Amino acid sequence: MIFAVILSAGESSRMGRPKALLPIDGQTFIERIVATLKQSGIERILVVLGFNAEEMRREIEHLPVEIVINRAYQQGQLSSLQVALRRLNGVKDCDAILVHLVDHPYLSAAVVNGMIDRYRETKNCIVIPKYRGKRGHPVLFDRSLFAELLAAPLDQGAKAVVNAHRDQTLEIDTEDIGVTLDIDTPELYRQHVKGE
Repeated sequence: MIFAVILSAGESSRMGRPKALLPIDGQTFIERIVATLKQSGIERILVVLGFNAEEMRREIEHLPVEIVINRAYQQGQLSSLQVALRRLNGVKDCDAILVHLVDHPYLSAAVVNGMIDRYRETKNCIVIPKYRGKRGHPVLFDRSLFAELLAAPLDQGAKAVVNAHRDQTLEIDTEDIGVTLDIDTPELYRQHVKGE
């Protein structure tokens, strides 16, 4: 089984308010991402919260997700991913994780399904979508890399693990700009989202 992990622990300091709760097409960013993952057939979704965790939990507890809290969220994204991995460590049927960022709301089910299909066909341990030469999100990691991700240096992030496995990384080209559309400032929000 492939689990999804949504990283939503940061302070959203550049945006000025929680990115997870920004409106987009009648939903919030996180509602849209969760709906897309469910549409893709992902059964279990973990959301990692950090900054203002209890308030955020109240806002998203209606969603079909498992909430985990990263108390050390200021240590960066990898620390949040490690919290999720520790939660999944004893889960026998977790074959891989699909890691997504909450400020990438334009996730498409077609991209997710394509990544999962190619992962199963090729047995590559990392799968990354690319839009016009630029790597994006989500990123799929096989279970065989969980220990390495847990041991990776926080200042280097998951990139350290990706760089160590270039020969086992599958890049999938897509014409879906959503994989690289990182909406983390009010300017980018106004430019790309007609949700307000």
